[in-house]
Amino acid sequence: MTDVRALSPDRFELGEGSRWVGDRVVLVDIPAGRLFGTPTPTGSGPQTLTLLAELDVPLAAVAPVRDAPGTWLAAAGTGFWLLEPTGARQLAAAEPVTGRQWRMNDAAADPAGRLWAGSMACDQSPKGGALYRLDPDGKVHTVLTGLTIANGPALTADGRTMFLSDTPLGLVQRFDVDPATGELSGRREFVRLGPDEGSPDGLTVDADGFLWVACFGGGAVRRYRPDGQLDRVVPVPARQPTSVCLAGSRLVVTSGRGGLEQPGPDDGAVLVTDAPAQGLPALAVSRPAS
Repeated sequence: MTDVRALSPDRFELGEGSRWVGDRVVLVDIPAGRLFGTPTPTGSGPQTLTLLAELDVPLAAVAPVRDAPGTWLAAAGTGFWLLEPTGARQLAAAEPVTGRQWRMNDAAADPAGRLWAGSMACDQSPKGGALYRLDPDGKVHTVLTGLTIANGPALTADGRTMFLSDTPLGLVQRFDVDPATGELSGRREFVRLGPDEGSPDGLTVDADGFLWVACFGGGAVRRYRPDGQLDRVVPVPARQPTSVCLAGSRLVVTSGRGGLEQPGPDDGAVLVTDAPAQGLPALAVSRPAS
C-alpha cells in the first residue's frame, strides 16, 4: 500500500460513518451533528469537504434513500431522522435500554432497504447500548440488548451475514440474517482484539467478502479473511480510527481527536490511501412510512 495521507485540512472531534455513495464519500462529525461529502478520492491533492446537512443532535451515520437524490436516512439523537434537501425531521424514536443519557451510534443499510443502527450510553456504561432495526414500514425493532458501544454494523453483499462490534469489549461478532424478515441467528465470535491492538470500531466488507476493522486506540485498520484469520494490518497516522470504507480501490478512514491530551497533526483527520481490494457502494434504504 502507498502512504496514508490526510484527505483534507479538516480535523474532527469524532469523525465517523464514512460511506461510498455514487461518485462521492460521505461522513459525519457526530458531536456537531454535521454530514459532509467529498468526491471519490482519486489523486494525491487535498479535497474539500462540503457540508450537506446539519442537525442540533448528534449525527452518527446515514444511508442514502432509494430513488431520492440528496435525501438521507440518519441514525441521530435517540432515533431516526430523514434528511431532505428542504430540511430534516425525526421519523421515529428508539426504545432506550438504559436510564442514563444515550445516543444512536453507527448504522448501515441492508439489501432489503432496512437500516440497522447501534446505540451507546454517553458515559459508555456497560450494557447501555443496543442494536435497532428500522423497517421500510417505519417500525423500529430492538434487536439486541446488553451491548456497551454497538459499532459497525456491516453486511455482506447478499445481506445474509452481519458483523457487529462491541468496541470496549474488543469484540466483533458475526450473525446470520434472514433476508426476508431481518431476524438474526447464529450469533458467534468472529474476532477479538488484544489490548495492544486497539478496539474494534467501524467496519466494512469488501467485494471479496473480507472484513475491514477500524481499530480505535490502535492507530491501524485490520483486514480479516471470511474465516476470521488476519490478512493484513494498515497503520495510520491517527491514534483513534473510527470508521473505514473502500471507495473503489481507495481506503478512506475517519478518526477522532476527542479525549487526547495532546492530539497529533493527523488525529481527527480523514485519511486516504490505495488498497489491494475493491469496495462495495453503500446500500440504499427504502423511504420509511411516516
